[in-house]
Amino acid sequence: MGLTKQYLRYAPTGSFNIIASADCNSTHVTLNGISGRYIAVGACEHVIIWDMKLGEKAQVLPGENVVVTQLAASPTGNHMAVGLFDGNINVFELTNNEVVCVFAGHKSAITCLQFDDHGHRLVSGSKDTEVILWDVISETGKVRFSGHKGVITSVSFINGKNCIVTSSKDTFVKFWDIETKHCFKTLGGHQMEVWAAVLLKEERYLVTGSMDQELRVWKLNWTEDVKDEDKLKHQLEIVKLEETDEIEESSVLQCHQVGTLVRGGKGRVVGIATDPGQTVLACYGTDSLLELFAFCSDEQAKMRMDKRIKKRRKKLAKLKETGEVDPEITEIPQILTLSDEVRRLTSVKVNSKLKSATLLLGTTGEVRVGITLANNTVELHSLKLEDGDEVRCLKQITQPGHQKDPRCVVISSDNLAILSASADSIKLWNRSSQTCVRTMEVPCGRPLCAALAPGDRHALVGCAGGALLVLDVAAGRLLETIPAHTDNCTALGLTPDLRGCYTGGADKTVKLWQFELINDPIVEAKGKVLSLLHTRTLKLEEQVSAVKISPNNKFIAVALLDCTVKIFFLDTFKFYLSLYGHKLPVLCLDISYDSNLIATGSADRNVKTWGMDFGDCHKSIFAHNDSITALQFVPNTHYFFTGSKDGKIKQWDADTSENIITLNGHAGACHGVCVGAGGLHAASCGTDGAVRLWARTDEPLVLGDTDERDEGLATGEQHAPVPGLPGLQMPTKKTIGAEKAADSIMECLSVGAEYKRELSEARGQFVQPPLLMAAFNCTTPEDFFVETVKRVRSSDLEEALLLIPFSAACDIVRVLPTLLERGDHTELYCRVALFLLKIHHAPLVANKALLKHIIQIQAKASIKLNELRDMVGYNLHALQWMKRDIEAAESVQLFREATQMRVNKDKRRRTRQALKRPIFTVT
Repeated sequence: MGLTKQYLRYAPTGSFNIIASADCNSTHVTLNGISGRYIAVGACEHVIIWDMKLGEKAQVLPGENVVVTQLAASPTGNHMAVGLFDGNINVFELTNNEVVCVFAGHKSAITCLQFDDHGHRLVSGSKDTEVILWDVISETGKVRFSGHKGVITSVSFINGKNCIVTSSKDTFVKFWDIETKHCFKTLGGHQMEVWAAVLLKEERYLVTGSMDQELRVWKLNWTEDVKDEDKLKHQLEIVKLEETDEIEESSVLQCHQVGTLVRGGKGRVVGIATDPGQTVLACYGTDSLLELFAFCSDEQAKMRMDKRIKKRRKKLAKLKETGEVDPEITEIPQILTLSDEVRRLTSVKVNSKLKSATLLLGTTGEVRVGITLANNTVELHSLKLEDGDEVRCLKQITQPGHQKDPRCVVISSDNLAILSASADSIKLWNRSSQTCVRTMEVPCGRPLCAALAPGDRHALVGCAGGALLVLDVAAGRLLETIPAHTDNCTALGLTPDLRGCYTGGADKTVKLWQFELINDPIVEAKGKVLSLLHTRTLKLEEQVSAVKISPNNKFIAVALLDCTVKIFFLDTFKFYLSLYGHKLPVLCLDISYDSNLIATGSADRNVKTWGMDFGDCHKSIFAHNDSITALQFVPNTHYFFTGSKDGKIKQWDADTSENIITLNGHAGACHGVCVGAGGLHAASCGTDGAVRLWARTDEPLVLGDTDERDEGLATGEQHAPVPGLPGLQMPTKKTIGAEKAADSIMECLSVGAEYKRELSEARGQFVQPPLLMAAFNCTTPEDFFVETVKRVRSSDLEEALLLIPFSAACDIVRVLPTLLERGDHTELYCRVALFLLKIHHAPLVANKALLKHIIQIQAKASIKLNELRDMVGYNLHALQWMKRDIEAAESVQLFREATQMRVNKDKRRRTRQALKRPIFTVT
């Protein structure tokens, strides 16, 4: 065996600069019993919970390589559901940051999530047009709702009716019955996409937003809540006001539009949000205006109606006196209108586009509005609901990140600091703590390239427009702005002797500069500050995209827009070599430490390595799936890193032209890559706004060994149709976990069968159990089967049972009667039995040998389930008896407030008479 080259693995050590991702929503979170202070936002693959009082990270829910697209907080405050771009949903425990369960059922990105009132169930919608209901307690999928033809834009529980309402880009709003698992009502009153829908005022109103300037308000009338003598009255009202609507007498739900709310913002509706009590409505579009509406209580609405009628009567009396109105008109109808029920609150005007909003209404009438903006900012605003005061901004978090995408990143010579530059600011970060140390404004243009001067005290930044900035990083101030080029300054670097720098621009020139110390023109002191002295200029025929001086200080390589790289002698600027072969312009290049190799990365997705002696191409590598934007050698090696617009960062060996490691870094394009001294650390920045760090570890890396995630083993596959059950709609999909679980179950059955055969052949003598059984501390095949099934993740159990062959299913059916007699894990055994009978009903019943086992399962499962039900009922009544005993002994009523609130709510629901509201526009 020949000698192999060993490499060291690079591992991610963190990402920063992201305050809130624009593609994810935000939500209020309750931590340590405190509400209104913490806001959870998505930050690429992580979830950050910001403390809006201190402006710090209160908690971070770690993710992996998949971007977070949707968040939902449990009403109990214990869990956080995180929807991912690949369709999976992770449910986190907020107390310990651990993943409680993973739901895999969607094929594409999650677009909406919501818990029910108790936090026991979760409903999710996705870009794959499917809606799935999940049980958080049993960690399984319950039902998949298929019917929409477009992307799901919102999902909401109607908790009082055990229903779900969904909206989609197919212009429809659908109502689904959870018990029957079917759609019983479709709302088709929209002409264009429905972008958002929420329930308001105790789930009595539905507000939808579309492509126009109006919010449509729909009234939900449940026929089962209306008395028989009132049904005719309601239908007559609806027919009278909307004669064109078709009234379905047999439908349990009558939904009709009662009015519209005119928005002041421009463009389509981007999102609608409401508080958990369904009182305040927030709406925002494609601009920077957040509009707030308040739905009044029944008492307030009646007072507003009386006040309105009183004004109209006074006005009518005046008109009668002047003779403008017929004197016979004496009565004004006392009908509640939408203007009586809804009042407009003060709008919130922010300085950037709105991306999400979350509301929380306090007991004192204060509304806390959390907002995430497109410029990487989180804000918390406050408004008094009763007074209607101006909106106050309580906190604005902007310091921990750039407001625009960082374009370049540089690591200091001691690997302790990182400099990043974007169009709005230049920031210095502490590498170990990943906190912002300095922030400097950009006076002109957007930065395109940057470098740290020797000593790491000063920074040089090249900008669009040709300006070269000299910054004092330690003091955080701009020292000088030098007009280096007449067009964009596209390249910047230090000379090998560290006495100067070089710049390349789109004005077809490369300039050499020398460092010098001058008196500080701003501060009247004797101290000297850094400045640059222009020494030489190299004029070229095309625009310059990249420049590099060889470490031996002999050559200068310039990448031009004509897809070639020209190499000149540094001392005389005499032409030396021309490297041609790329089909598109070279965007980046670098020269190795020994000045023997030059590597070039191009927009044609290829990396080429060349010899500096003769300009011969050693190797051409198809490196990425998009343009290569960054390339840099690791110091003192022939290894180099490349970054591309496909978001990946790769390390290569220039001697063997092999890909050492692929780092799945950015969700969008990668703008820049930088390698620190000694190759100990690497940093990158991209369009997702993140600055990511990698550190070299001591773990050896063997080429050819790939992770299962890199191989992509069935992560998105769907199971094959079940024979005889073509309409089976599984809530989950086949995953690697389900395949592993199916293999473990089949292995368990085979090991158990072999052990039983050995016991029968031993004729009563002791037989050593197999190693697998001994590892699980099991002495019988039945115990081994129970331990194996218990270790299968609940959401993967049904898929695993679907993957096993029919012979294995028959073996499980034979062992289930024995397990049911034991009395432990009865629910698990019943679940396995019911699912196997569902998918293999015909062959199992037709098999005479298995029929007796099925009859035993039916009888024993019924007995055990009745025992469980009796035990639960006995415990429930015992607790109720203890409650009554305590109340009688202490003369107090437990849970008095909660009980009274529930009684009052039910009373209002029974006595409330639903009246048809005429169409009215609130302006």
